Amino acid sequence: MTGIQLLERIGRVTSKFFIVWVALFAGLALYTPETFTPLGNYISELLAIVMLGMGLTLTIPDFKRIIERPIDVIIGAGLQWVLMPLFAYLLVVGLSIPWEIGVGMILVGAAPGGTASNVMTYLGRGDVALSVTITSVTTLAAPIVMPAWTLLLAGEQITVTFAEMAEEIVLIVVIPVIVGLGLRYVLDRYAPTVAKAGLSIFPAISVAAIVAIVAAVVGLNVDEILAASAIVLLAVVLHNMLGLGAGYGITRSLGMAEDRSRACAFEVGLQNSGLAVAIAIAFFDPLAALVPAVFSVWHNISGPALATLFTYLDGEPVMDYEPAAE
Repeated sequence: MTGIQLLERIGRVTSKFFIVWVALFAGLALYTPETFTPLGNYISELLAIVMLGMGLTLTIPDFKRIIERPIDVIIGAGLQWVLMPLFAYLLVVGLSIPWEIGVGMILVGAAPGGTASNVMTYLGRGDVALSVTITSVTTLAAPIVMPAWTLLLAGEQITVTFAEMAEEIVLIVVIPVIVGLGLRYVLDRYAPTVAKAGLSIFPAISVAAIVAIVAAVVGLNVDEILAASAIVLLAVVLHNMLGLGAGYGITRSLGMAEDRSRACAFEVGLQNSGLAVAIAIAFFDPLAALVPAVFSVWHNISGPALATLFTYLDGEPVMDYEPAAE
């Protein structure tokens, strides 16, 4: 076995059991929170590592697809930008969730698409190129869209400014993605073996970073999680289901092809909850990170489940699940 094959195997095994690692370390954080709370000081840095990994998976042709299929991209991104924040706000109000927790729901709703949506699209026989393009567009627009929605929906309850949130998002999302994209271009051109090795092991690094983020948030909010878990879980499940259902149903009603509607389902329903965690920790009450942390676990259950349903409807066997952690 070559070194690259070994790295690929490590990446596959680590990613395949992503939800197991999340559940295991979340449980450990509940049992011994003091072990993981120090990681709370590094959530932004950990997320930046994940976003760097996302940048490494992208190539220049991925962005050229924006020109090739603008209508589908606009529809998919538009549904995510409009529906998920509104769904979040309605759930916060409808379920009477306290604002110190509810702002975390709004942050999730306003967040860009997560990289896991790309893998779920592949797993569910959707249009992967469209998925990657929508994820890229929503991620690069996050410094504008995310603060705007958060201030609009929760403006009276928060003191953070648009500029503060935008600056933080640029630092932990946009810059790492652009650096990763540039690094991928250089390595592909001048050191393809190194590029292949990096792409082989980075899934494992991304999984480790996300698991650390979730464990840190759980450790910081043990008492609140145990006290508010039922209402938070209900809100997270409803939010995610509404996004998945609307993303698929609306695009199909508009005449979009089946594979593209599947891509939109995952793009709308699966958010970058890691970014929501980082923004919550940076600017709000620690309780605001509760919903994004639960969402991070849940959407790695609902995503594979929907992908399995799609493949079942196609009458084809399900491929191995190898998620890009989000």
